[in-house]
Amino acid sequence: MSLVTVPFYQKRHRHFDQSYRNIQTRYLLDEYASKKRASTQASSQKSLSQRSSSQRASSQTSLGGTICRVCAKRVSTQEDEEQENRSRYQSLVAAYGEAKRQRFLSELAHLEEDVHLARSQARDKLDKYAIQQMMEDKLAWERHTFEERISRAPEILVRLRSHTVWERMSVKLCFTVQGFPTPVVQWYKDGSLICQAAEPGKYRIESNYGVHTLEINRADFDDTATYSAVATNAHGQVSTNAAVVVRRFRGDEEPFRSVGLPIGLPLSSMIPYTHFDVQFLEKFGVTFRREGETVTLKCTMLVTPDLKRVQPRAEWYRDDVLLKESKWTKMFFGEGQASLSFSHLHKDDEGLYTLRIVSRGGVSDHSAFLFVRDADPLVTGAPGAPMDLQCHDANRDYVIVTWKPPNTTTESPVMGYFVDRCEVGTNNWVQCNDAPVKICKYPVTGLFEGRSYIFRVRAVNSAGISRPSRVSDAVAALDPLDLRRLQAVHLEGEKEIAIYQDDLEGDAQVPGPPTGVHASEISRNYVVLSWEPPTPRGKDPLMYFIEKSVVGSGSWQRVNAQTAVRSPRYAVFDLMEGKSYVFRVLSANRHGLSEPSEITSPIQAQDVTVVPSAPGRVLASRNTKTSVVVQWDRPKHEEDLLGYYVDCCVAGTNLWEPCNHKPIGYNRFVVHGLTTGEQYIFRVKAVNAVGMSENSQESDVIKVQAALTVPSHPYGITLLNCDGHSMTLGWKVPKFSGGSPILGYYLDKREVHHKNWHEVNSSPSKPTILTVDGLTEGSLYEFKIAAVNLAGIGEPSDPSEHFKCEAWTMPEPGPAYDLTFCEVRDTSLVMLWKAPVYSGSSPVSGYFVDFREEDAGEWITVNQTTTASRYLKVSDLQQGKTYVFRVRAVNANGVGKPSDTSEPVLVEARPGTKEISAGVDEQGNIYLGFDCQEMTDASQFTWCKSYEEISDDERFKIETVGDHSKLYLKNPDKEDLGTYSVSVSDTDGVSSSFVLDPEELERLMALSNEIKNPTIPLKSELAYEIFDKGRVRFWLQAEHLSPDASYRFIINDREVSDSEIHRIKCDKATGIIEMVMDRFSIENEGTYTVQIHDGKAKSQSSLVLIGDAFKTVLEEAEFQRKEFLRKQGPHFAEYLHWDVTEECEVRLVCKVANTKKETVFKWLKDDVLYETETLPNLERGICELLIPKLSKKDHGEYKATLKDDRGQDVSILEIAGKVYDDMILAMSRVCGKSASPLKVLCTPEGIRLQCFMKYFTDEMKVNWCHKDAKISSSEHMRIGGSEEMAWLQICEPTEKDKGKYTFEIFDGKDNHQRSLDLSGQAFDEAFAEFQQFKAAAFAEKNRGRLIGGLPDVVTIMEGKTLNLTCTVFGNPDPEVIWFKNDQDIQLSEHFSVKVEQAKYVSMTIKGVTSEDSGKYSINIKNKYGGEKIDVTVSVYKHGEKIPDMAPPQQAKPKLIPASASAAGQ
Repeated sequence: MSLVTVPFYQKRHRHFDQSYRNIQTRYLLDEYASKKRASTQASSQKSLSQRSSSQRASSQTSLGGTICRVCAKRVSTQEDEEQENRSRYQSLVAAYGEAKRQRFLSELAHLEEDVHLARSQARDKLDKYAIQQMMEDKLAWERHTFEERISRAPEILVRLRSHTVWERMSVKLCFTVQGFPTPVVQWYKDGSLICQAAEPGKYRIESNYGVHTLEINRADFDDTATYSAVATNAHGQVSTNAAVVVRRFRGDEEPFRSVGLPIGLPLSSMIPYTHFDVQFLEKFGVTFRREGETVTLKCTMLVTPDLKRVQPRAEWYRDDVLLKESKWTKMFFGEGQASLSFSHLHKDDEGLYTLRIVSRGGVSDHSAFLFVRDADPLVTGAPGAPMDLQCHDANRDYVIVTWKPPNTTTESPVMGYFVDRCEVGTNNWVQCNDAPVKICKYPVTGLFEGRSYIFRVRAVNSAGISRPSRVSDAVAALDPLDLRRLQAVHLEGEKEIAIYQDDLEGDAQVPGPPTGVHASEISRNYVVLSWEPPTPRGKDPLMYFIEKSVVGSGSWQRVNAQTAVRSPRYAVFDLMEGKSYVFRVLSANRHGLSEPSEITSPIQAQDVTVVPSAPGRVLASRNTKTSVVVQWDRPKHEEDLLGYYVDCCVAGTNLWEPCNHKPIGYNRFVVHGLTTGEQYIFRVKAVNAVGMSENSQESDVIKVQAALTVPSHPYGITLLNCDGHSMTLGWKVPKFSGGSPILGYYLDKREVHHKNWHEVNSSPSKPTILTVDGLTEGSLYEFKIAAVNLAGIGEPSDPSEHFKCEAWTMPEPGPAYDLTFCEVRDTSLVMLWKAPVYSGSSPVSGYFVDFREEDAGEWITVNQTTTASRYLKVSDLQQGKTYVFRVRAVNANGVGKPSDTSEPVLVEARPGTKEISAGVDEQGNIYLGFDCQEMTDASQFTWCKSYEEISDDERFKIETVGDHSKLYLKNPDKEDLGTYSVSVSDTDGVSSSFVLDPEELERLMALSNEIKNPTIPLKSELAYEIFDKGRVRFWLQAEHLSPDASYRFIINDREVSDSEIHRIKCDKATGIIEMVMDRFSIENEGTYTVQIHDGKAKSQSSLVLIGDAFKTVLEEAEFQRKEFLRKQGPHFAEYLHWDVTEECEVRLVCKVANTKKETVFKWLKDDVLYETETLPNLERGICELLIPKLSKKDHGEYKATLKDDRGQDVSILEIAGKVYDDMILAMSRVCGKSASPLKVLCTPEGIRLQCFMKYFTDEMKVNWCHKDAKISSSEHMRIGGSEEMAWLQICEPTEKDKGKYTFEIFDGKDNHQRSLDLSGQAFDEAFAEFQQFKAAAFAEKNRGRLIGGLPDVVTIMEGKTLNLTCTVFGNPDPEVIWFKNDQDIQLSEHFSVKVEQAKYVSMTIKGVTSEDSGKYSINIKNKYGGEKIDVTVSVYKHGEKIPDMAPPQQAKPKLIPASASAAGQ
């Protein structure tokens, strides 16, 4: 019976029994019946047992004989009791049964009720479930449709960003991704999945609304890596990555780490007495890095025996110098590996690194070169940083700093160096030299005694300053002679004390003169003087003064008059070039100055060391596939050499690149990192402290390939056949031919247990199969084979297995042999083999191929049926796994002996794997091409079809030039379809294949046909162009036309020739063919075609001008014709347009042409002449009209007209609608850019915010915002402005009005904003000022004042009555006082003052006399202040002439402050 998988809808469906109503009832009835049967059986068994017992008793009685009466009565009594008991028991059983039956019936009734209730509930649930299921199905369909509509592949919105952090800091990587369904995100570190459970607390991964973060807690140096995030959903996958670099702390010592107990014992620094056998498993190779990066050099090894407490010693060397741990390097040895880690690379770290494992058993070592390139310069073209900074001759206030110069192969030469110093514990770098120093040595002076310093150097060239070098080790400014003066004095016994030599010199006062003054270093810029301290020197602190003198001058000049020197050496600068000097030194202490020392011999400031000469002949020789050995002769003048720089260049490019970035001290260097098969030339330059030599002569061109050596040994010796007297052997070619073709093989043999080997063939045998004759049947033999090439005979192979010489008679075939592999890719490979030599009793009909993982148990057969071919492509392998294979031949009698197991094959594509390309050459020939840069001199291309070597010269042609090979198909057709492959010998398995299918062959043949039967390529298809006067030009351009090319123009299937109507011409130099029609009319509608013939090549191009397309051309031609006529007279070259000036004025501009003096230009607005201050200058060709302060009153139609006797032209621009709005926006742009910051102005009404600008109008789109909320104009906040500014009035401000205010003006594209934070002190000050203004306004409003004015001058005749009347105001009512000449007026009948209704005031003078002339004043004041008005009264006598006086004017009041008023009161 076949098994059928349950459908998915059956699994999800809930099945219900149709008889669910009586299932429980049936169950109860069945249980009751079973219990009843059990009780009946139990009672029947009990009655049977009682009967049997009574029968036994009666039988015993009958057997016992006669029973007495008493006994008989006793027996009858017992029987009655038993009967009574039995009846009582039966009645109890019946009662119990009845009670049980009643209880069951009661339970059954309750159960029926429960079943009825459960049935109704079940029906309700089923109905609800059916409705719910129906809705879920409907929603699921809608949800599915909706999800399909919005589903999309993941898309990264914000990518990861690289970080550089210090150790023990946390770093968070963050990126944003979107997609539907929601993508699943996984994090990787250097390609390995990050697992939070593996390192609890180390990583924290979070996801929130599409933002995914990875937080690395307390990052350490091992966390430096490339971190990747991969987001995946059903529609795709995206990834992003970033680098995290963890740097060490700056301090000299690493921060203390917490150590858990127990603490491991340190390994002994002595060589262990145990003998260790060390075998390297993985080794670090040649490494290329850049400054600032991190790298770890690591070797894994097998140490035997593996002892936990005793280990061999690991030592690291750079250029044979033993390394120690520092803040730049960290070492680790243990757990089967040794590593050297660099936290921040510098060029100082470049060199040959050697790991030595030292034990009693000897030294095991491994070396490889680490190259460190310059980091990107801070300024393009700046040199690299100097390196190897060293400090020498440190003293109290002086130290000499030396360094090595950078290689400037690709930059301009170094002009000098700047030396910086920094006191330890600070981060303040001070430049020591003002001008760049030319040589790589500099004496730094001015140090403070007892302080420690670090130094760095920067190089300078014409482009800029380099990055600083690595800082030097800390140097203390101390005198090393202080320890030399410290002596030990032995006392009695074993005691001794340490005293200074100064204590033994007595009480010396004035020191003696220094001795041994000489120049320890001479250069062109300075001279370093050294001397010995005086003896005796005294106990007091000692200082020195240096004096110099030009030879022959006789005068001495003190060098350090301002600075005392405490060290017995000093660098003297500012020496004149070409002059000789003598020097002397004086010592001094607090007691006085010593006599001068002896004078030095004459010293001239000059460079003792000169630039070295160029190195001699440069020789380059082959080394490996990616390296070359460069050797050179040392220069003739090699004084104080620091090393050499080697440069390389690809032959023919002249682009030189540095090979090393730190000078090497020997004249031989291995250049790594070259491209296999490329040709290079080399040059060398010598380096010392002064500079670099000239470049050496260039080496000969050398091709990068492995050096020529003897071949490696053959392997895989297999017995292929034996007839009892001879054996046929096969083997595999050596893996490496040594760079030269293998000439043959030598075979040796010997019988097992014999020591001597015997030569089989005296001359080399070329095939990899050989029959060995003359063998003894039944004997065991072993063989070994050696290969030979031009370099000699290589090492022999290992001895083969023991082969027994006995005839093969089995009917099955023998083993296949020579298993080879090609086209190894990530999941597949192609396997080839050779047919068995021994085929058995019938021919071989096919083969089985088996494989398994290396060290696995069972073999897996690739092909279930035999394959007749001797090759097979094995697919579906796992990338990175290693497999072994074997082949079994099959004939009619069965499966034969399997072949020898192949060597392990790693299933992984080689880096830089290339594939066969198919193409067509310039002659139209179809070819398959392949390139191989890993070729050697012994390499050969082998082309195969169906993995059989091609030998058919009639169908194929093979051309090989250098590392390029092509297989040409001479007459391609269907017979050429199939699989083509190519392999390159003497390489690491370089091979490829190409399947030529019908589609690819058709494509190649079409391309070939196009080349062999060419068409004329066109740069431009047939097109039209409309000229002035309405002329139409039809033209096309061919890529190239020969002088013999011909062409035809065809219009509506009719050829046209060159004529006045159709002017046709051809420029064969440019390939342009054209036809010009002067008059294009309605009759010219149709199809235009050009046909070109040039030898075999043809081409044709057509243009259809029918319907709308023709109408467009015709309208354009008519327009151009009219434009031509218009331009015959005065016309506008550019019609009226507008712009806005920087002064926010609208400018109407037009350009005119073809004008003369008589031409009249006018501006009109709404057909009314618009007068301007100046007439436009038509000679300039530009006419302008400025409209200042544009507003709606400027709406209208503006015209510019030109007119003379030749004609007229008009240009119109209507300022209204969108044009007006655009002008306002353009003005807003100018005003927004020129707007001033917001300013605060306090008024009696409140606080006003003002923004001044060049022009403001209410039609501009402006907004005021308070705390980012838009403000609408209201009684509390009024918005307004004038032509110069926009303002916001905050009336009666309160605490709620605090905050940030923003003024925005929108120009149609951008928002121009000005903001002011009106809070805190700014608000308090403004509010206080507002209160003052408010109070002042209130006082001003209510103070006493004059309403009806008095004249300033009154003229009256003597004897008349003068009445001065005015109206006053004040709240409260003001006090009014009159004065005459600033004196109070005494009221009388002559002078009377009257005040009515507290506002009408009058003063009357009856019968005025000349004494009444003078200044009268009225003071009107209340508690808020008041004012004073002066009136001059002039009295003249009767009959006198009225004095000439100016006509009277209203008197001007003088304010009286409130304080003065209060004081008056």
